Amino acid sequence: MSGFLSSSIARKVAMALSALFLIVFLLIHVTVNITSLFSENVFNELSHFMGTNFLVQFLMQPILIFGVVFHFVMGFVLELKNKKSRSVKYVKYNGAANASWMSRNMIYSGLVILAFIVLHFIDFWFPEMNHKYIEFLPEDPNRYFLELQAKFTDPLRVGAYVIAFVLLSLHLMHGFQSAFQSVGFNNKKYTPAIKKLGTLYAVIIPLGFIIIALYHYFNNPY
Repeated sequence: MSGFLSSSIARKVAMALSALFLIVFLLIHVTVNITSLFSENVFNELSHFMGTNFLVQFLMQPILIFGVVFHFVMGFVLELKNKKSRSVKYVKYNGAANASWMSRNMIYSGLVILAFIVLHFIDFWFPEMNHKYIEFLPEDPNRYFLELQAKFTDPLRVGAYVIAFVLLSLHLMHGFQSAFQSVGFNNKKYTPAIKKLGTLYAVIIPLGFIIIALYHYFNNPY
């Protein structure tokens, strides 16, 4: 694996594949969570299935964690490699003229999103692991909705979620198209459609998460 990833092209492809995997995960995640806006029972049923299904817990969950870690580590590696390759500065180089703000600042938006993922793990994943595998508490299939509501009582935490998803949107604006280009979808036939799909995805998915956070904050019984 280390030999494979020593190639710059291989690193970009690996980065793109991990990005595409996370793009699919975000779509599934927002689809499950959006049900909490209109049906407590449906949300509880879906969350209970995801939280107790063997394949989800012991196959997909470890792959997801690996994918998140791999994507961000590879992002930092590529950024360092790119900076090293640009060690010779050009007097007339104008970054803003050669690349968009989003593409030039992927590392910074990525760092903020990584910090948010840590917060998200602290809010949801760690308590879930504690509930199941440390305290071995009895499973209540109706607990998920109430636990979700309880997380959105603090305006500072809700604000952090909103900011993180705005930056996720900016990150996806460039990352979505870049991922497809890195795996070969880069020609006149596919590029315009991928750009439009990427823009829609980058707006709709983060907006969905923002709506979920704000809805539960303003409709919170706690």
